[in-house]
Amino acid sequence: MSRNADPLTELFAAARAAQVKAHAPYSKFRVGAALRTPDGAIYAGGNVENAAYPEGWCAETSAIAAMAAAGERRIAEICVVGDGDALCTPCGGCRQRIREFADDRTVVHVAGPEGVRATFRLSALLPESFGPGHLKG
Repeated sequence: MSRNADPLTELFAAARAAQVKAHAPYSKFRVGAALRTPDGAIYAGGNVENAAYPEGWCAETSAIAAMAAAGERRIAEICVVGDGDALCTPCGGCRQRIREFADDRTVVHVAGPEGVRATFRLSALLPESFGPGHLKG
């Protein structure tokens, strides 16, 4: 994407591109996620299903893994794209995974194919969350 593009448009486009490449042969429900780090780097991933349920993983997990593999450790915002009429918010496990690298103010955009449908703070999706700060003495 061009550095002149709108940051949210750029994030959505990365999530949408990951959604198209998702591996969902069983549910046929492809999900894409893209996250932005505080320095502006974008990492994306799609859900990956496995015939041996529950061994697959979510799009958010894929994007977080790509970020971590690059040596990054902070999520500034994330966009999750799913099809259908309902909001495709991160599952409970992914909310906790996002929290590992984020804080209550981190922005979570939820989108459909047409664009962003809703925006939340992580604190609204995972209130009173447990995070890395709880383990520091």
